[in-house]
Amino acid sequence: MRVLIIEDDADIVATLYSYLEPRGYVLDCAANGFGGFALMGQNEYDAIVLDVRVPGMDGLSLCRKLREELTNDTPVLMLSACGTVEDKVAGFEAGADDYMVKPFSLVELDVRVKALVRRARGKNVGANLLRVGDLEFNTATFEATRAGIPLNLTKTGFTILYRLMKESPKVVPREALEAELWGENPPDSDALRTHIHALRQSLDKHHSFSMLRTVQGIGYRLVSAENTP
Repeated sequence: MRVLIIEDDADIVATLYSYLEPRGYVLDCAANGFGGFALMGQNEYDAIVLDVRVPGMDGLSLCRKLREELTNDTPVLMLSACGTVEDKVAGFEAGADDYMVKPFSLVELDVRVKALVRRARGKNVGANLLRVGDLEFNTATFEATRAGIPLNLTKTGFTILYRLMKESPKVVPREALEAELWGENPPDSDALRTHIHALRQSLDKHHSFSMLRTVQGIGYRLVSAENTP
């Protein structure tokens, strides 16, 4: 789990490193808001631990920039010595996902960060993952597997697979796939058949039945079970 810590108190940073690194965390650190914002834009993190009163750019402004300018939804756990209801409301309104008051328990921080990451991963997987039978396609990472075996596809292959999975088990007409790939100017040769063949080789070659079916004279469909007509 990779976490960015934005905190100017060296003692707190050292304590977080000594507690979290042995538990499998990979940590980056920035001592001011501008450095933290730069790291946010350069790297991907599972979570961000953010001090409200970090120098250079305060934590509230930094969190707003993360959400609005970078359109980044990485979970943010905000730390602050201020624990009034108004302070917490300001943190959540700035885009924080959780808020802890200093001094804090390291055990509790660990649990809260893991909960935020687990929740975010579940939300993202649910939004980006297509499933048909034992076939899975993560549209965010462009990774596809069948029965856990990765598919080696071109960009065109992924485009065809996406359309077939979205429509499954319905038949997708050839003309619809050609329009998806080439708009109003499909190639003269039978390029679609070539791409379908390559997709079928990757998708079905090493499995007991073919998911990709040709409907003669109409188009193609994906099925999830062998006995599907």
